[in-house]
This record gives sequence, structure tokens and C-alpha cells, in this order.
Amino acid sequence: MACRISELVIDCADPERLAAFWREVLGYAELDREADGSIQIGPPDVGFGGAQPTLVLSPSGDPRTGKLRLHVDVNATDRDQDAELERLLALGARPADVGQTGNESWHVLADPEGNEFCLLRDRLPVV
Repeated sequence: MACRISELVIDCADPERLAAFWREVLGYAELDREADGSIQIGPPDVGFGGAQPTLVLSPSGDPRTGKLRLHVDVNATDRDQDAELERLLALGARPADVGQTGNESWHVLADPEGNEFCLLRDRLPVV
């Protein structure tokens, strides 16, 4: 038997802000709110346990130090990479420098709290 990723938990200073950003990026919906301020988002009409993992934005006062050891890669589903890059920047993402050369086929971005993620070139079908 194998495992699969069911949810990713992201510690953040402002779960509301980050949940709003990632809902727009991924086309997700809010699924749940916990008493501790955590917000779970995921695919609409599917929720937890579907083919795509949910995200849990969990409040934390701990400062981030250094480069993240894990980052998310995203692919556009309905437009080319350049158009998706424009959309992500308009949503509040910003370019991030993690030592890339400029010849990569992907774009390194940061979400509103500085968490790096990459926009890959290939378009993927909607799951």
C-alpha cells in the first residue's frame, strides 16, 4: 500500500490573506475554519481526500528564517505560462530570486508572505 499527499500545511502570519491568495491561484474554495484560526482550502465540490491535496493555512508567530526547504510548483490549466505569470503577479505574487540563472523554463515567485513557489511552463489539464 502507498501513501499520497492529502493536505499541505503552511504556517503563516495571516491565514486569511494567504488563504485568499491561494484560493485565487488554484481555483480552490474555503472548506473549513478551526478555532485556532487555521483555514483549510481545497478543490470545490471535492474537498479533502480528492485527487488534489488541500491546503491548511495555519497561524504562526514564528519568524521565517532562510530559504524554504519545500516549495510548491504550479502549472496553468487554461492559458500559457506568460498569461498565467501576469495573472499571478496581479493577485499579489512577486518575483523571487533563489539563485536562478535566468535561463530556466520556470518562474520563481513568492506569495504575499514570501513563500517561494514556481510557475512551470507546461499547461496541465484540469483534474
